[in-house]
Amino acid sequence: MDAKGRLAIPVKFRHLFSDGAVVTRGLDSCLFLYPQKEWQALAEKLATLPLAQANTRAFARLMLAGAMEVVLDKQGRVMIPEYLRSYASLKKSIVVTGLFNRLELWSADNWESYRQGTEQNSGAIAEALNNLGV
Repeated sequence: MDAKGRLAIPVKFRHLFSDGAVVTRGLDSCLFLYPQKEWQALAEKLATLPLAQANTRAFARLMLAGAMEVVLDKQGRVMIPEYLRSYASLKKSIVVTGLFNRLELWSADNWESYRQGTEQNSGAIAEALNNLGV
């Protein structure tokens, strides 16, 4: 990430964002970067959640409040707003992870802590997923 808050998207992912993108607060102190089409589908699902349940309101607020539309510039960079950089503790060294329908943007320190914790608990995680039919 450069001093202006621009992040170069890896070349292999750039085509996913040709129609625009949305960056928002993610889980585990990272940011989520969605292709516009994927974001629209998620936002529509969030809009149908029951308002009477505190957890659904909180999750919708986390994802929707502060979400920002971004576009790739000619160099394949997106501008990450300062309030989102602050939320995810993003500085110069950023880890970009590609998931099925989004990218996650992590500070290098947060990613390393998360990765180590996940690897240490991989057996328990696998068991829990088995209970979900995965």
